[in-house]
Amino acid sequence: MKIKQLITMAVVALTLFSVQAFEANDDIKARIQPVGSVHIAGAAPAGAAAASGPRSGQDIYNGACLACHSSGVLGAPKTQNADDWAPRLAAKGKDGVWKSAIKGINAMPPMGACGDCSDDDILAAINYMLEGVE
Repeated sequence: MKIKQLITMAVVALTLFSVQAFEANDDIKARIQPVGSVHIAGAAPAGAAAASGPRSGQDIYNGACLACHSSGVLGAPKTQNADDWAPRLAAKGKDGVWKSAIKGINAMPPMGACGDCSDDDILAAINYMLEGVE
């Protein structure tokens, strides 16, 4: 009789312990949730990568290039600024600038900040940045 009582008490104790351990896991998950998120000005929201058809050069620029090329961060040529673009165009031509953008140059990573751009998308963004310069 005492053995049955001990087994019953052990089963109840283990059940309570496992429920408490499960609740502790939920508490841990709640405590380690991210406090916030990061948004880069001018960058497209994380969910915006859905296929929505062809993008214009301006759309690509606004989503991936604006952060550096609007203010000239780390020597990036400013958008539609002939003084910044002229030396690059004279040295490499438009095709050379395009190839540099695809491969990456100086502080700019390959394909710039556009993880979902094709080579043609990069060319469209460059064409937008060169409007009025050529």
